[in-house]
Amino acid sequence: MKAIQVPTYEEVGEPNKAIFDQLKKGLSFVPNLYATFAHSETALGTYLALQNAKSSLSSKDREVINLVVSQVNDCEYCLAAHTALGKMVGFAPEEIMGLRKGAASFNPKLDALAKLVKSITVERGHPNQALVQAFFDVGWTEANLVDAIVVIGDKIISNYLHGTTKVPVDFPAAPALV
Repeated sequence: MKAIQVPTYEEVGEPNKAIFDQLKKGLSFVPNLYATFAHSETALGTYLALQNAKSSLSSKDREVINLVVSQVNDCEYCLAAHTALGKMVGFAPEEIMGLRKGAASFNPKLDALAKLVKSITVERGHPNQALVQAFFDVGWTEANLVDAIVVIGDKIISNYLHGTTKVPVDFPAAPALV
């Protein structure tokens, strides 16, 4: 079986070199999973455009989705990265653990989001309709629903890329769920 390697700066094409330069400037390094997208001349740019697109959801809302989906898909890379990002957007460690389980007991609005996202992901796009209604009942909008599904799709892409390639995780490991 062929092992997928993380491409180096020298091994990628010019469009991806420019993106690597931007990532190094903003993050101080190119995460291995992003670099893996660069095996394609277009995938990294396409993925980053999706990930950074305007949204009706806040960065905190998106981290709820990223943590829930990554846990459902058992993606050690994305769990590590989004545990770090979750802390950066203001979640406490115990809140991150709860989100990974698909709930946010500390915030009713985020709780409805987490529960719906878990149902959408587990049920492959056919969530429990009571959870859809509960989402709307706490004040989320149709735009929020559509944007949440876009973020779910974004996270599934990266979860599947890591699940398939098993590139090394270059973030501190996420703690095990208890």
